Amino acid sequence: MSLEQETADSEEVDPFDSFRQFFALERDVLVLSIAMFAFSLGFQMTSRYMAEYMTALGATAVVIGLFGTVGNVISAVYPYPGGAISDRIGSRYALTAFGLCSTLGFGIWLAAPALAAITVGPTSLAIVAVFVGLVFAQAWKSFGLGASFAIVKQSVSPSQLAAGFASTETFRRTAFLVGPLLAAVLFFPFGSSDSDVVVAFQLILVVAIVFGILGTIVQHSLYEADADSLGKAFDGGSQLIADLRAMPTELRPLLIADTLVRFGNGMVYVFFVIVVTRFLEVGLSLPVPALGTLELSPQSYFGVLLGLEMLVALLVMIPAAKAAERVGLKPVVAVGFAIYAIFPVLLISAPESATVLAALFAVSGLRFAGLPAHKALIVGPAEQGAGGRVTGSYYLLRNLLVIPSAALGGLLWAGVSNPLTGEVLLAGSPTLAFTVATVIGAIGTVYFLLFGAEFEAYA
Repeated sequence: MSLEQETADSEEVDPFDSFRQFFALERDVLVLSIAMFAFSLGFQMTSRYMAEYMTALGATAVVIGLFGTVGNVISAVYPYPGGAISDRIGSRYALTAFGLCSTLGFGIWLAAPALAAITVGPTSLAIVAVFVGLVFAQAWKSFGLGASFAIVKQSVSPSQLAAGFASTETFRRTAFLVGPLLAAVLFFPFGSSDSDVVVAFQLILVVAIVFGILGTIVQHSLYEADADSLGKAFDGGSQLIADLRAMPTELRPLLIADTLVRFGNGMVYVFFVIVVTRFLEVGLSLPVPALGTLELSPQSYFGVLLGLEMLVALLVMIPAAKAAERVGLKPVVAVGFAIYAIFPVLLISAPESATVLAALFAVSGLRFAGLPAHKALIVGPAEQGAGGRVTGSYYLLRNLLVIPSAALGGLLWAGVSNPLTGEVLLAGSPTLAFTVATVIGAIGTVYFLLFGAEFEAYA
């Protein structure tokens, strides 16, 4: 029997071949996807409630905006060195270290309330600890960005990049579905008082720590380090400049549009939970046969809304990735940008209705349909062995420009006064902050439609 016949026979008897091809689930992509589930579960449960947690600990809207801006700084600074490290030492060891750091960050957040009685200037040591914890908690998500992109690029063919990213995003967004629903369950026995919010959130952090430990063990034990395609050593600032200059020209219109869209979203993203829990104060009452009425607090209902958002995202993500193989990446990315842009103004102008909020968050889930195509559009033009650096360079530039967004959103929300006279210089409001966010996002979407380029493998 010829080698070709043996190969054909082995392919015919593999019942999972079509499944693996459809989802591009190579072994390393699958291991990465499992780790993504673990860390995304922890980070999604915690990050989407951080503004509520900080408010319960005594933080103001301006401080919460600064917290979002510090997160933007980390998102800007971490990806490039993280990508360079992964290209140099391999993704297995890099992601293991980043996972341990994130787990430590969750632990610092857990201990923060114990420091609430200690005053530090105009705030408390608990709020300072929340900022310190962020430096560690975001490590796997941001330091590991380049490594995760590089794993997908080296594991699948160029024409399957969107499908490969869709598989990792599906696992990640499944965690985004399970995490908020689990948070809603943990919030359910508690009320809406600040002390109840703190206790419930600490329970959430315990779950995040457990999953962080499990995710670190899985990726370190199962990832095939021999498959890593290592790049050159990092040469310092000169290499960073060279990598930025060498960024594929196809990425520049995408980078500009993406920056505008993310800037608008970043202005108000951290305040979404506050809009639901403290601005609209919308909970949910559900009649349950034989049990009476089930009352969900606004905090608990916010978790349900996030779960609904992710359910829609999961339902559309794989079909959108497959559609991109037929219509191209650009149209799919543009739809995601448009929904990112319009959501803030729709949310802040929504009536105090649980049904309307459910519909809005379901529509918001459609924005994630464009993420696999977006990632494919970023890493597609990169040379083999440079996926980590190209990704890191792209996110470094984008996230540097997005840094002030949350602080600006906080100022537009709270207003600005003259520190000497107390005179109001800008009468801020939540409506003002969210409307400006939508305008900026809309500009980015239109720019991408006019100037965005398509990746050749999908043209």
